[in-house]
Amino acid sequence: MVKKEELLKDYEQAEPRNVSKTDFPPNFVFGVATSAYQIEGACEEGNRGASIWDDFTHTEGKIIDKSNGDVAVDHYHRYKEDIDLIAKLGFDAYRFSISWSRIFPDGLGTKINMEGITFYNNIIDALLQKDTCFASFGDRVKNWITINEPLQTAVNGYCTGIFAPGRHQHSSTEPYLVAHHQILAHAAAFSVYQRKYKDKQGGNIGLVVDCEWAEANSDKIEDKSAAARRLDFQIGWYLHPIYYGDYPEVMRNNLGDQLPKFMQKDKELVRNSLDFVGLNHYTSRFIAHATKSPEEGSFYEAQEMERLVEWEGGEVIGEKAASEWLYVVPWGLRKVLNYIAKTYNNPPIYVTENGMDDEENDSSPLHEMLDDKLRVRYFKGYLSGVAQAIKDGADVRGYFVWSLLDNFEWAQGYTKRFGLVYVDYKNGLVRHPKSSAYWFMRFLKGNEEKNGKEE
Repeated sequence: MVKKEELLKDYEQAEPRNVSKTDFPPNFVFGVATSAYQIEGACEEGNRGASIWDDFTHTEGKIIDKSNGDVAVDHYHRYKEDIDLIAKLGFDAYRFSISWSRIFPDGLGTKINMEGITFYNNIIDALLQKDTCFASFGDRVKNWITINEPLQTAVNGYCTGIFAPGRHQHSSTEPYLVAHHQILAHAAAFSVYQRKYKDKQGGNIGLVVDCEWAEANSDKIEDKSAAARRLDFQIGWYLHPIYYGDYPEVMRNNLGDQLPKFMQKDKELVRNSLDFVGLNHYTSRFIAHATKSPEEGSFYEAQEMERLVEWEGGEVIGEKAASEWLYVVPWGLRKVLNYIAKTYNNPPIYVTENGMDDEENDSSPLHEMLDDKLRVRYFKGYLSGVAQAIKDGADVRGYFVWSLLDNFEWAQGYTKRFGLVYVDYKNGLVRHPKSSAYWFMRFLKGNEEKNGKEE
């Protein structure tokens, strides 16, 4: 049986109280991340077209607090204010997303909406007007992500149905078809960039996968195998075709004809179709073998595993955040980074999202909502995990906080707050930096003494 002391060894190594910017390479990028639908609002401005999330959020019963992204946190009108906050906090870079419904309002890609182009150009121009913390953008964007968290769309959009477009009727086939076409679309975009833009622009193209670390619940071979399957069904689903030309063997074996096949020309298109791997990581789970999954849908059934928050010896995996799925497990990030490095020939990696949430509580005084001590501990631990992974040899080149702002959190609406900056939903969407924002400000300025004292 795994001993508790052995299991927690990495945790203890990955949570020093004095993590410093000097623990990272000189050219390491620190940034913040947002997502278009979650922050922009202005759903009927700028000639924007409707998206699947517009329809989904306006369908009764889909969002827990009956909210939507029609206004969100009004970044469309406040982007200059928000970019000022990024600069004030001292971050190097900003990972934002482009809403296709602003670029192609008809949803067909036949006519470009110049008002949408202008909006995103304005964002980039506003970033470039700030001090040299934004030099990584050069004169234009140099790092592109084709798809963010494709697994979430494939599984939650087409298997469980809890995300847009809310489909679950054909959960044994549609998630795998969706993923297959996501991979082909990513590879096609990569190919176009290589042929038409790479020589002139010199940019890089990546794909962002999301992954909980899967820690075997015991040293039993069946639990270790279940943990390995879990990783193959998360990361391997998307990265194996790119690095090895096909889906992981365990997916082929467990899913059979449910899993689409790559034609030879598709394999050639997909192979090596990225310059870097983006990783969104929040939490970890103990994994035990199970012949029947407690979670519904073929995606989970085929994995023959159960996700647990208590290991076989009874120890809880970490402190719980607001969301039922999110526990604070800093050693998990170090492990997943090392796993990607080992499994995929040590590619350049950017941690493109990492963070935790608080519960929305409009009855709490503002000063209590801003005093986010657990989030500060979270970032200390997870940043230490990144630094340890780099020392282990992983080629990690950047880290982006999720999120700059409290915002619309998909099916959870506005009931969960992930932001470094508190957004007052009741009083004009005023922005208030939290303790974690000020902690990052000191961290990025290299004030190690204050970092060590901050709780």
